[in-house]
Amino acid sequence: EARVSKAALATKLLSLSGVFAVHKPKGPTSAELLNRLKEKLLAEAGMPSPEWTKRKKQTLKIGHGGTLDSAARGVLVVGIGRGTKMLTSMLSGSKRYIAIGELGKATDTLDSTGKVTEEKPYDKITQEDIEGILQKFTGNIMQVPPLYSALKKDGQRLSTLMKRGEVVEAKPARPVTVYSLSLQKFQPPFFTLDVECGGGFYIRSLVSDIGKELSSCANVLELTRTKQGPFTLEEHALPEDKWTIDDIAQSLEHCSSLLPAELALKKSKPEDSNEQVLSCEYITLSETKGEDDVIKT
Repeated sequence: EARVSKAALATKLLSLSGVFAVHKPKGPTSAELLNRLKEKLLAEAGMPSPEWTKRKKQTLKIGHGGTLDSAARGVLVVGIGRGTKMLTSMLSGSKRYIAIGELGKATDTLDSTGKVTEEKPYDKITQEDIEGILQKFTGNIMQVPPLYSALKKDGQRLSTLMKRGEVVEAKPARPVTVYSLSLQKFQPPFFTLDVECGGGFYIRSLVSDIGKELSSCANVLELTRTKQGPFTLEEHALPEDKWTIDDIAQSLEHCSSLLPAELALKKSKPEDSNEQVLSCEYITLSETKGEDDVIKT
């Protein structure tokens, strides 16, 4: 019965197809979280195992639709099976964040994980001052991406080059869109923003630019992505204890109604990603008969 159960789970896992969302905690990178998810699913299905004899070759495709910083938490959209071809649309769709900024300190990474590079007074900044400049950062604006980012130079991430101590030039300012921006709370030196933006937008750059506009400096203390496309943190993001084949199957069914029907037929094109990260893991499981008729992978 256990063998039949594992074989059935393996078949079900390989039949999963679509887009769902998981809850990324602070700490791991988006790629590390994807590997953790992949390992849990393969382990649950007993793949590979001697009982898993369906075909000579099987492939599990899984990927995420837009990097979330390791220091950030929140919604991470995941594609599985044919759903990986729908991920490019997630990159350009709207996203919503709750960000807590800290005035008076600038860091090399523009968040609390970096080294402090500058300190400036902030004691005269008022709530009205912050609210008064937010309009400058709303709508179609130009933004310089952070040096510590997933953007690439000569095929390598800028953040990787920076960590090696190499000199990296800032990317030129590029057009981005902010649909809404509001101040939720101000308790000096901390201020909380609610931001809805388009693809390619960096919250760390926004907070840093706000600090400069206030004649001070600032970095991101906490960052939570509460929404990506139609997926919200409260309604759709599966916590790690729900990373099971059955729970994901239910989530895929529930989330299928969130996406336009034409997305399922759309082929993703690498050039559409506009330098944003589209991470896909392709796990190929090959079977060969050994001396003792044990399936080897």
